[in-house]
Amino acid sequence: MPDNKRKILVTSALPYANGPIHLGHLVEYIQTDIWVRFQKLHGHECWYVCADDTHGTPVMLRAQQEGVTPEQLITRMHAEHASDFADFGVAFDNYYSTHSPENRELAALIYKKLQAGGHIAKRTIKQAYDPVKQMFLPDRFIKGECPRCGAPDQYGDSCEVCGATYSPTELKNAVSALSGAKPVEKESEHYFFKLGDFEESLKKWLFPEITAPRHVQPEVANKLDEWFNAGLQDWDISRDAPYFGFEIPDAPGKYFYVWLDAPIGYMASFKNLCAAKGLNFDEFWGKDSKTELYHFIGKDILYFHALFWPAMLEGAGFRKPSAVFAHGFLTVNGQKMSKSRGTFITARTYLDHLNPEYLRYYFAAKLGPRVEDIDLSFEDFVARINSDLVGKYVNIASRAAGFLTKRFQGRLIEERELMAEDTHISSDMALEQRLYAEENAILAAYAERDYGRVVREVMRLADQVNQYFDRNKPWELAKSSDPLLEKRLHQVCSECINAFRVLTIYLRPIMPRLADKVADFLNLQGELDWAHLNRYPTKPIKEYQHLLTRVDPKAIEAMLSASKESLKMTTTETTPAAAGIEPIKPEITIDDFGKLDLRIARIVKAGYVEGADKLLQLTVDLGEGKTRNVFAGIRSAYEPAALEGRLTVVVANLAPRKMKFGLSEGMVLAAGPGGKDLWILSPDTGAQPGMRVK
Repeated sequence: MPDNKRKILVTSALPYANGPIHLGHLVEYIQTDIWVRFQKLHGHECWYVCADDTHGTPVMLRAQQEGVTPEQLITRMHAEHASDFADFGVAFDNYYSTHSPENRELAALIYKKLQAGGHIAKRTIKQAYDPVKQMFLPDRFIKGECPRCGAPDQYGDSCEVCGATYSPTELKNAVSALSGAKPVEKESEHYFFKLGDFEESLKKWLFPEITAPRHVQPEVANKLDEWFNAGLQDWDISRDAPYFGFEIPDAPGKYFYVWLDAPIGYMASFKNLCAAKGLNFDEFWGKDSKTELYHFIGKDILYFHALFWPAMLEGAGFRKPSAVFAHGFLTVNGQKMSKSRGTFITARTYLDHLNPEYLRYYFAAKLGPRVEDIDLSFEDFVARINSDLVGKYVNIASRAAGFLTKRFQGRLIEERELMAEDTHISSDMALEQRLYAEENAILAAYAERDYGRVVREVMRLADQVNQYFDRNKPWELAKSSDPLLEKRLHQVCSECINAFRVLTIYLRPIMPRLADKVADFLNLQGELDWAHLNRYPTKPIKEYQHLLTRVDPKAIEAMLSASKESLKMTTTETTPAAAGIEPIKPEITIDDFGKLDLRIARIVKAGYVEGADKLLQLTVDLGEGKTRNVFAGIRSAYEPAALEGRLTVVVANLAPRKMKFGLSEGMVLAAGPGGKDLWILSPDTGAQPGMRVK
């Protein structure tokens, strides 16, 4: 155990309050939680805080579509997120919200300090404006053709085909993703953070002398160097009403851009924890703080965390992070997570089918200190859990425990007898010592976030313990009436159980709930930690009960199937009409109209249909207590993400239509000639799923 107790504050990136937690998110939170648990088990004072990222246009629009206030939406999402994290064993010391009084206060404070330091500029800019929705459009809510390569359906900030970046005004044939209307340019006064003011200090922080502490990983430093060479640009930190967020002090109708107050949410969550625990906020965030501060983030938000954030902190008189640890993305079966393949798996769908600690173990086995993507291969997942975790590690306890409880009342042989010359085989004398000797290597691997090395070492040691068991053949020793062989049986099984205890301590940060079950089995509650690593156990063990079960491949299949169902999009096929106004169809009677059952529906999920270039697949809720699947020919007009959560109108009593992609159970009503000029109907605020349109 360390002589010097460290003080550490750790954060994970804030999940956005606009959707569920999925397995891609969990890579980061599991990685962070393991590191925090390791620090705490090693005796350090370590606090882990996070919060929901609640502000911005997407949250505001989704709340409108659901007919609720933004506050109601983020409250619901916070409860769902907190439940998912808790069930995966992610143990925050405080899980908060950026829509908090502490965050409002700190955001205003930091802004005013930056303003007083001359780091805020104000100027008039031209922005894309939706004349139908009467609001300025964020870049991701504008679609059009790439100005560089001409690729269609590209966002307003970058092209996914050629990688070019540009401003929304450069898009060709741009349309609003909200209304389908052509955006117009409109002037607005905006506030900018002058990032270039901090270029030299950022370079010194990011590229210190070779002997100084490194604040980012080497590959991150290389990427940042590219951005420095391209020049640091002023950062637009304001947004116009309507906007869900904090209003900028002394600037009516202007709001802080979500990315300004989101990282301040780390400070706000910790400040809230300080009030609850009596901690000193300035000791961790003050300019002269000697405590340690670490951010775990995905590689996609490096620009904000390694440039904007430390510059904001410096300009406002706070300390910079000790380090920013970036990680890569998650692929599933070697491919990008996919809704159509069922591999876009939410945390809750996984939890409905599999043990969460299996995923913690699997991710740990893949995670290292570098910024590398990791792949979740379900074939490999089953093999690692069944062959390694159950077949090697848990197998030690299941094989040795029965002999101890049946022959020796669960008592382990006394430690002094382990070295008795009359029973001990000299080649086996080093078993425990080999396990104890790996402590420093495993501690170093945890400290460096090299969990893959931890898992490899533990499985290597588990192999040695199983080989020791097999070499001494307890099943043969148990058949003998010779007292020396009886003692030898007691010794061998005791050594294996002690080895299992040591391996459990090594795995505890990765699999905390399994470790708790082991502690109960070994009668070592409160003693299964590093402080007790070298203490031979003296309490009798309990009768062995299954600690883990093998993964049934059918559970994987069921999870993927459920994921497809929950993430399908109910959509109805519509045929593009000719341009212009179509002629009015022949008259019908009120009885004819009465045959139609038009219902308000909420689009729960939306996604692409593989092999269909016109269709989107929608999952809609008509208030029936179940969802329906609908295929709609609106792919050229809408991005799936812009549809999720919206209310629309569906023909509810249309006979189901069997298509090669699946069964369509309704029709979404839309207007327009077709192609990109197509708009689904949107009921007014107050309408609820299931209400009849009449």
